[in-house]
Amino acid sequence: MNEKTFHLVSLGCAKNTVDSNAMAQLLQGEGYRPEQDPAQAEVILVNTCGFIEPAREESYAVLNELAASKKAGQLLVAAGCLTQRYGEEVLKKVTGIDGLLGTRRWMDILQVLKGLRSGRAPLPLYHLPDAPVVGRAPEGTHEAHIEGGSAFLKIADGCRRTCAFCAIPAIKGTAISRPVEEILIDARYLQSRGVKEINLIAQDTTDYGHDLGMKDGLATLLTSLSDTVPDVSWIRILYAYPGYITDSLIGVMADNPQILPYIDIPLQHADPEILKSMRRPANIEWVYQTVEKLRQKMPGLALRTTFIVGYPGETERSFQRLLDFLEDLEFDRVGVFKYSFEPGTGAEPLGDPVPADVKEERLAALMLAQQEISLKKNQALIGKTLDVLIEGQGEVEGGGGLISLGRSYRDAPEIDGMVIVEGDLPVGEIAPVRISGAMVYDLAAVPV
Repeated sequence: MNEKTFHLVSLGCAKNTVDSNAMAQLLQGEGYRPEQDPAQAEVILVNTCGFIEPAREESYAVLNELAASKKAGQLLVAAGCLTQRYGEEVLKKVTGIDGLLGTRRWMDILQVLKGLRSGRAPLPLYHLPDAPVVGRAPEGTHEAHIEGGSAFLKIADGCRRTCAFCAIPAIKGTAISRPVEEILIDARYLQSRGVKEINLIAQDTTDYGHDLGMKDGLATLLTSLSDTVPDVSWIRILYAYPGYITDSLIGVMADNPQILPYIDIPLQHADPEILKSMRRPANIEWVYQTVEKLRQKMPGLALRTTFIVGYPGETERSFQRLLDFLEDLEFDRVGVFKYSFEPGTGAEPLGDPVPADVKEERLAALMLAQQEISLKKNQALIGKTLDVLIEGQGEVEGGGGLISLGRSYRDAPEIDGMVIVEGDLPVGEIAPVRISGAMVYDLAAVPV
């Protein structure tokens, strides 16, 4: 085991990845070095996810595996969403955890380690506020995560929405926006590192600035960002809440070439009664009108959404309404999830009445319909030129030469498709390519 080393495992969403990266920055600032092998690390840190049951199972599996192989003198700290919501239960299910660090408290990791090393505090050491609260990031710490030429930049944390299926407010607390200047400092840092794409993330990006008294806060932030980091070619918006995409936001997106014509609006369903039960915006006419506005202002718009199937009360009729809606609006990208029953949420009294096999059938039917739409949209791009952010290389099987892997503006990192380009192009750069072939989710291309 090497002294002053840490092994970090980050589970869950991009927001967790940003927090994990910030913890790594603090540890390295104190002289800790990252260690790939957990057996050789003095500190083992797992930033958990506890959003839905499969995520909890993964977090428990990772914690148990690391706890079982822990050596004398090593410290195992569990952080993040799972620990905040299920602290006592985590300790019962995982033997060998030395410390628990609550969500939105990543900036206290050094304090937790100091407490563990002091020997004065009883083990395991808790650092779990009764209610999730935000601590201020230490100066010089960036709430961002870089992967090649792309980066995630967190603009807010928590959520003030009351969606019946979602535990995020209970885990993360209400929405807290980061001050504009803090975000701009991080953006300048990303620009200085040669980042070509900034992906703005929060539980709800369109709610940005509400707690700061800002009107149209996201539109204002986007304008400031584009002025501040002119060398960042792409700025992408993720997680936009239905009903809060304003004309001002659409105008800023349409008028600024840095801001990609891409938007992710998690609609969750299309049946008004299901949406009301979910405590989600149920005005489907707003969706049609807003999508039309977006597409008129940005003809090349890539529109992504997510849906939940099998929510309590979803009948064959309400599911058919969702299927018709998907086929009618022809989204570019769609993610579909089966309803996950979550104790403590607003939907808990409704139970989980839709059988698992019905959920599976509905998910498959929705994805099959979307695959046809996606393939048609991809085929329409053949012969056109797109800019692609190159993220890696590979070899064609059988010695067919090198290929480069990248993403166009239509593809958000980790969740959308990719562009497979013939030849060896520089990683981290944006290159023009001509689309030569189309698959359901991905594109083939040749360099221009």
